[in-house]
Amino acid sequence: MAKILAIHAHPDDVEFLAGGTLALLAGLGHEITIATFTPGDCGSHQLGPREIAAVRRQEAANAAALIAARYICLEMRDLAIFLDDAARRRVTETLRQTRPELVLTASPMDYHCDHEAVSVLVRDACFAAPAPNYDTRTEAPVPPLDRIPHLYFMDPLEGRDRDGRVVEPDFVVDIAPTFARKRAMLAEHASQRIWLQQHHGTDNYLDEMERWTRERGQLVGLPYGEGFRRYRGHPYPQSCRLEEWLGPAAATFGK
Repeated sequence: MAKILAIHAHPDDVEFLAGGTLALLAGLGHEITIATFTPGDCGSHQLGPREIAAVRRQEAANAAALIAARYICLEMRDLAIFLDDAARRRVTETLRQTRPELVLTASPMDYHCDHEAVSVLVRDACFAAPAPNYDTRTEAPVPPLDRIPHLYFMDPLEGRDRDGRVVEPDFVVDIAPTFARKRAMLAEHASQRIWLQQHHGTDNYLDEMERWTRERGQLVGLPYGEGFRRYRGHPYPQSCRLEEWLGPAAATFGK
């Protein structure tokens, strides 16, 4: 079985956009790591950054445990993920430490600056991770990867870019069998409900997730779905590895 890294900006992003698919992959025996760039340190009106970060790290670890996955945090900070040399080297070292065959990450087009920066940094780190002369400048670096991993982008939030234009997936995964697990994973992020109510004006993030997951599934006639796009840049692997692993659960968009 393969090692899979799902890496996004903040705690709960992965669960919201890919939790059902990860539950399917975990059920197939794959080794899952969920990583976030930040611990969600700006996600509270009541707690300070250190206090809310501790809460959200634990919530993320609890969510990952529901599918026997590991959680790690790169310990960057909210609204401070930048496309710079230090960040690229840190993400590259994370890929070398987790050694994934396949990576799921943020969409290049999304509503949040952190999400878009993550997408570029992870794309670049996948390219850099096998390069032996690319020094990550860490205290105890691990060896480079053998090859560039397969790279897939999750949906942007609600499937739209910053201007509200629809971002169509290559395929939609049928997560009806794992939707309850996805909801349970997201429910572990209890601190998010308070934050989203106060900052986003969203009343119930679990219901919003269900509405959105239903809408994505409806693209291909499924009750619940999660969309993905394969990165097609040279020289990244172009075989449909994720679709192959998921089999009939991966429905091509427009089929």
